[in-house]
Amino acid sequence: MGLHGGGWRAFITHDEQAERPGITRDLLQRVWAFARPYRWRIAGLLLTILIVSALGLVSPLLYRDLIDNTLPSGDWARLNWLALGMVALPLLSGVMGVWQRQLNAQIGEGVIYDLRCALYEHLQRMSLRFFTQTRTGELMSRLNNDVVGAQQAVSSTLVTISSNLISVVATLGIMLALEWRLTLLGLGILPLFLLPARWIGGVLRRLRRKAMELNAEMNADMNETLNVSGAILVKLFGREQSSLERFRRDAAQVRDIGVRSAVTAHWFFMLLSIIGAAGTAVVFWGGGRLVLFGTFTVGTIVAFGSYLSQLYRPLMALTNAPVEFAQSMVSFERVFEVLDIPVEIAEQPNAKPLPQVGGRVEFEHVSFAYEGLPESEKVGLEEVVRFGWHGGGEALLKRGGVREETPGDAGQAAPRWALQDLSFVIEPGELVALVGPSG
Repeated sequence: MGLHGGGWRAFITHDEQAERPGITRDLLQRVWAFARPYRWRIAGLLLTILIVSALGLVSPLLYRDLIDNTLPSGDWARLNWLALGMVALPLLSGVMGVWQRQLNAQIGEGVIYDLRCALYEHLQRMSLRFFTQTRTGELMSRLNNDVVGAQQAVSSTLVTISSNLISVVATLGIMLALEWRLTLLGLGILPLFLLPARWIGGVLRRLRRKAMELNAEMNADMNETLNVSGAILVKLFGREQSSLERFRRDAAQVRDIGVRSAVTAHWFFMLLSIIGAAGTAVVFWGGGRLVLFGTFTVGTIVAFGSYLSQLYRPLMALTNAPVEFAQSMVSFERVFEVLDIPVEIAEQPNAKPLPQVGGRVEFEHVSFAYEGLPESEKVGLEEVVRFGWHGGGEALLKRGGVREETPGDAGQAAPRWALQDLSFVIEPGELVALVGPSG
């Protein structure tokens, strides 16, 4: 019945202990604002999902017709057409799948592009104080990891939920049309899958969380002992053997938890397979009795068994759909947190753009000198104490104040001129550099 994929994995990957973020109307509206430019591609994507789901429902009907009509009647022409249909269906489904994947990629990558550009543009308008108080790694994480997570929310989570929902509705509809009693019997078996899946899935989640913790401890130990400073300390104190024993202990714990996880996962899927086989047997048993009573045909039972396997996977996946969708919105929330940071230095609403200007820079009689302080007032570094503009006055900067002393004051060192009576003009388009001994 193919019960090893799809929805069963949701019980292992979903973490019930994680915080469940809320979904607000404002959040959905902001997400839709970024998805709106791709609304026609989204419509095309939903159309391809409908077509692929519909094509998946046709194959069991072909088998039904083959068993109930074509073979008993010996219709060679009908047999040929059914054989062609069995080849054409996966071919057409594959072509639609390629189109679906293309639309999905265009939507997801487009959302990534728009989010990154919006984030980068917003960060470019931030003040220098923002960058001095913000870690660069965190900004890079928002631009890369969170944006990619938002793309997965659009191109993966939403697509998976939509396709599973459409598949469940379509499969249930055709199953009810074939035989409503067998449909109710098949749905009655579903709790036999859900209960053990949730129980063993919880065990696997705890094992996976423990494995991640042990791997983190082992990586931290390697980082401490294999960098330059750590290796020097290990050798200085002769701790090579104890470091090796500690690493072996950590690696052994990682090994043991990996073996336990693998065995538990095998028991998990084996139990699901047994329940699936038992459910199929019950459905075929009930359907066989109806066949013996002449209610419907053998081909209907075969088709019904195929539909049953197509129903369980999406139903299992949809049981965790609300939580998975909420968790997928976390990336959008983190991106919007950055976009909502106010800009400290913002332009006026009626600001006018600066037109093309032909700037011209002119220096007239500029002087600049370093002067030493008296020995009793030196603070270890020479200060810029004198600045003349247009041949103007002289001043001594000292601890935020201004001294009205001149370089000739008693105890004052003679000035060391860096620039003295300098005049020059920089015309538009020219590049001028002032180079001294220090560069």
